[in-house]
Amino acid sequence: MSTEEELSGLTPSKGTLLTIGVFDGVHLGHRRLVASLVEQAKAMGLISGVIVFRQHPQSLLGCHPSPPFLTNLPQRIKLLKEEGADVVFPLSFTMDLAQTGVRQFISLLQQQLKMCGLVLGPDATLGRGQEGKIDTLRRLSREIKFSLTVVPHFEVDGEAVSSTGIRQALADGDIKKASRMLGRSYSLEGDVITGTNRGTDLDFPTANLDIEAGRALPQDGVYVTLAYFDNQCHRSVTAIGRRPTFGPEERHVEVHIIGFEGTLYRHQLKIDIIDRLRDIRKLDSVAELKKQIARDIQQAQDMFDNMKC
Repeated sequence: MSTEEELSGLTPSKGTLLTIGVFDGVHLGHRRLVASLVEQAKAMGLISGVIVFRQHPQSLLGCHPSPPFLTNLPQRIKLLKEEGADVVFPLSFTMDLAQTGVRQFISLLQQQLKMCGLVLGPDATLGRGQEGKIDTLRRLSREIKFSLTVVPHFEVDGEAVSSTGIRQALADGDIKKASRMLGRSYSLEGDVITGTNRGTDLDFPTANLDIEAGRALPQDGVYVTLAYFDNQCHRSVTAIGRRPTFGPEERHVEVHIIGFEGTLYRHQLKIDIIDRLRDIRKLDSVAELKKQIARDIQQAQDMFDNMKC
């Protein structure tokens, strides 16, 4: 399906004010952008719309694989709507779109989505070969009559918030920095699948999460987490990575829910990652591992008590 055909299936009832991007993470910078969009659209009597690319452009154009994603498409749509956008338009990033010139793309937005204006970040680029940088878009806005608002970067601790910066913070194990940039805790979710039952054998049963391929994971380590299932929140400790005491293995996400007795197999489980406790390291024996896990749980309990959670 061509970009024009995909856009033609979207039929807003009146004029729109739009922003465009991947919006991976829907972080504080994205939220500031959407807030500006919504405020201006209301003042202008327009629909506030977000065009969110289904795929990261790098998956089609980059010489490297797409970066690991912070939020999948359904999560991005949900979060963007929660920020007040009237409509979220998912758009496929295809070769047809990549080869569309910026003037032609703007014309398609005007024709198909009744676009009256754009609200973009300072690094936004549209059109073939990234030709539509902000200066070009300013000139086009005067030529073909649409408004253009450029929203400055949002900074946290003197650093511009970006999806790239959040991925790096996660890779470094700096969960607090990632959370500050997101404006919320970083979350993982997945179905609970069968594991090796080693946690049960250690007297600390765990739920093994089936994490979607391509998802950004924090640096290997043990983390303080909150686990959500059956509309309830539970204190938990989560190990992310391999289990060196038992030999080389694939990376796992294993959640121990403090004080919970029962089975979660086939449940959908979400965790909010609150803080990092320690690295994963090889211990000399299973007995030593059990002692370390008990210390982890006590440390997590102390942190929760201090947070009154």
